[in-house]
Amino acid sequence: MTPVLEASGIEVERGGRVVASAERVALDEGETLALLGPNGAGKTSLVLALATLIPARGEIRHRGAVVADLVAFRRRTAVVFQRPLLLDRSVIDNAALGLEIRGAPTRDRRARAAAALERFGVAHLADRPAVALSGGEAQRVSLARAFAVDPEVLFLDEPFGALDAPTRAAVIADLARALREARVATVLVTHDRDEALTLADRVAVMIGGRVRQVGGTEAVFGTPVDAEIAEFVGVENVLPSRVESVTEERTVLRVGQRLVEAAAMPPEGEDAPLVLIAPDAVVIAQAAAFGSSARNSFAGRVGAVEPIGRQVRLVVDCGFRLVAHVTRQSAREMRFAPGDEVVASFKATSVHLIRRHRA
Repeated sequence: MTPVLEASGIEVERGGRVVASAERVALDEGETLALLGPNGAGKTSLVLALATLIPARGEIRHRGAVVADLVAFRRRTAVVFQRPLLLDRSVIDNAALGLEIRGAPTRDRRARAAAALERFGVAHLADRPAVALSGGEAQRVSLARAFAVDPEVLFLDEPFGALDAPTRAAVIADLARALREARVATVLVTHDRDEALTLADRVAVMIGGRVRQVGGTEAVFGTPVDAEIAEFVGVENVLPSRVESVTEERTVLRVGQRLVEAAAMPPEGEDAPLVLIAPDAVVIAQAAAFGSSARNSFAGRVGAVEPIGRQVRLVVDCGFRLVAHVTRQSAREMRFAPGDEVVASFKATSVHLIRRHRA
């Protein structure tokens, strides 16, 4: 299947320095691709280049054809920025602006704008001045304006960054539903892992101005290709090891003072891989009540108990340092405290092995 959008050899340069680059980015019909990375990684520069809004080296194809007529291509796309950028007009006039620019008849554009406002729950604000809107309402109108033109490709640059947490959650939920219904090919820029997990089918991780890994959302979060990506996507347990033995069924590795079993094979030629274990894959139980079928079960002692949002981060010394995430309710019920004797366990299938040094 020919991608809706395909870019190769993209490089954005500023001040004589390449600030964003990607060997290849492809976007299929109905797919959402998240450009995920820390602040300053070059995500906005890359998405603006993909949208042909800033100069860049490389080639961009739309449905297999090289993009030569930028105006014609932009008429098939829509862009939503972090700030809504609404004009001093009514809400419905703002929602219809893209259609107005494209020359749509007045009756048609008002009907399509009204339908888009309804999709994002702000149809009742149609006649209100845009300057009177709250931040969340304004961003909903901005999204409605983008969907009203029925774009073939939608570019979203940190669209929730200026919203408070409750508003952000509600707008994300509405956008997720709209993307499912419209089946529009979308590139989403975000530094938030939860946004990527909620909205994206695939993820392109950008670090240091370069796309470093592209793949399905679950694959990227579960099997990052290097330690920097692992750290960014939340795999806190990145542990040096030494291979003890390898069979068709398992790899045994020495990690600190313990032997860890992995269902994965070590990278070819690597006898000292890094062991990656997601904190959510680690189960912590009180030592006295322990019972598990996991191959990897280690007695240890709690070193730190740290609330983080809706979870609690436990740091356990079990012959090596291991981080686990548990729910606040579990932490309250188990009454975890520094110094507690516990058992940490994880499945062999939860262990991911990567090269110690990135190629």
